[in-house]
Amino acid sequence: MAQEADRAAQTAALPGAVIVAGPTASGKSALALALAERLDGVVINADSMQVYRELRVLTARPTPDDEARAPHALYGVRPAAEPGSVFWWREAALAAMAAARAAGRLPIICGGTGLYLRALTEGLADLPEIPVPIRAEARALLDSLGPQGLHARLAAADPATAARLRPSDSQRLARAWEVWRASGTGLAAWQASGGATAPWRFIAALLDPPRPALRTAIADRFAAMLAAGALEEVRALVAAGLDPALPAMRAHGVPELSACLRGETSLAEAAARAVTATGRYTRRQGTWFRHHPPAAAVWNITTRFDDTEKFSERGIADLLNFLRDSGLTAVSRPA
Repeated sequence: MAQEADRAAQTAALPGAVIVAGPTASGKSALALALAERLDGVVINADSMQVYRELRVLTARPTPDDEARAPHALYGVRPAAEPGSVFWWREAALAAMAAARAAGRLPIICGGTGLYLRALTEGLADLPEIPVPIRAEARALLDSLGPQGLHARLAAADPATAARLRPSDSQRLARAWEVWRASGTGLAAWQASGGATAPWRFIAALLDPPRPALRTAIADRFAAMLAAGALEEVRALVAAGLDPALPAMRAHGVPELSACLRGETSLAEAAARAVTATGRYTRRQGTWFRHHPPAAAVWNITTRFDDTEKFSERGIADLLNFLRDSGLTAVSRPA
């Protein structure tokens, strides 16, 4: 009992940070911005696609007006040609959080990439160095077998990791193959060994709107993206001649609009396919967050935040009370 009390006291003494999590199009960015304005916070991106600078429209990055209302970090910070990773993001996020606190601001981590959030709150194992020949081998296998063939090859060698990966996820399949070949131990086993946890106390707001509302929001948002220049954004991305296996080239809407630009589908059909693919992804996000809550203390929000008739100032006040009651303390400005 004494040890548990000591651990609780140590946790309570840690600096606090807020996580705003949930599926795509649930209103995370709007909620994070509202909290940042009220709590003097910095919104820190935890979306694996919003890190790419070429994808402002298709990833619904915060607008310049949003960025003027409160500081934002880790949005559009990498070129599409340079794939990000959970390891890179975690280090960048911790640095951004430390900078926010040094400036007397509250870190507000916002995103729907569950693996990023889990890595931040639970830590990551130190993976082995990958020799250059093994990286080349993984790329050659991906080129010759395709992602489904590499998934089958990985399933025979490392079934635990293969079971976690979609057969179409070429980037993560190649990474998993590299880790297994370099160490003889599967990526899932490495991840299970854990790592150092971040020296922060996390409190989360988890958005979980009803599926019908989310489907409508996804369709409305994609229509708005098209009106804002999404097709032109993809045209520029394709013109850059990037490897189709790069994460940015597989962002929702990019493959579908690329097919439209090649004349393989109409714009209406491309939009319908992108909306369907995004809807499937949000179901996976919902499943992830049900099994991996983003923090010990979680405030569940079951309406879309940006539906002002349902999530009023009263709702924001209730959330702020929850954050305060969960131990979130004010951040002191440096002298």
